[in-house]
Amino acid sequence: MIYENSSDWKRASSRRLLLMGMSGVGKTHLSKILRDTDRWFHYSVDYRIGTRYMGEHIVDNFKIEAMQNPFLAELLKSDSIYIGSNITFGNLEPLSTYLGKPGDPQKGGLPFSEYKRRQDLHQIGERRALLDTQHFIQRAADLYGYQNFVCDSGGSICEVVNPADKNDEILVTLSRHLLLVYIREAYGHFDKLEERFSTQPKPMYYRPEFLEAKWAEYLRFKQVPEEKVDPDDFACWIYRKALEARKPRYTMMAENWGIVVEAEDIAQARDACDIVEIVAAALEAR
Repeated sequence: MIYENSSDWKRASSRRLLLMGMSGVGKTHLSKILRDTDRWFHYSVDYRIGTRYMGEHIVDNFKIEAMQNPFLAELLKSDSIYIGSNITFGNLEPLSTYLGKPGDPQKGGLPFSEYKRRQDLHQIGERRALLDTQHFIQRAADLYGYQNFVCDSGGSICEVVNPADKNDEILVTLSRHLLLVYIREAYGHFDKLEERFSTQPKPMYYRPEFLEAKWAEYLRFKQVPEEKVDPDDFACWIYRKALEARKPRYTMMAENWGIVVEAEDIAQARDACDIVEIVAAALEAR
């Protein structure tokens, strides 16, 4: 780790963190606190995916929908209107909408094969966006003079790395430049995360073997054909399964590559100084 102990961390002239944990655990909220209460550069992996790596796919999907309306279709073909994605750090809905949900097309669902294709695009984008982090650390310093840096990773970082592999390209690269911090949510808080996801869905990526196994399990459990699956019901169901499956992967990442802070402790942070102290305590306890 780039900070071996709390003294190294507190004395550092440049503090760099990567926040990781379940979707909805508060990584973006904490990043915003650091950005707003001190001079920290905020790099959002999901934002990078949705702009640099999947932006064209997202906008093309909007245009496909618009082309079904004759009035909008004529305006599009004559370049009379512009359609774009207004994705922000706090609003990732354009990316979530593009990834979609498999199931009944009458309820907005995608064919499972198309859903998997979009998942593959996300996986490629996420790996590239994570590796881009080191470039943005240097860019933040060179262009804006920011020495402190927080990487707001997506909830699926644990799905695109191998936490047990000491030679994993992404984890090796990230750990050379940042302190990896796992925000651990208690099992008892899964209901809260699931409720938050149902009202504010985040972009979700699932490992192919996990996704295919859970899709088959859901079809057996509900006894419905693919084209009759309720997309919203499946999305919430697999999200809960992912929470359970990801916890040990995140635990391994923290054990091998970083530190753990408790979500209930970090939720009390009000400014950058609070977060610095919480990280220092976690380094001391490691």
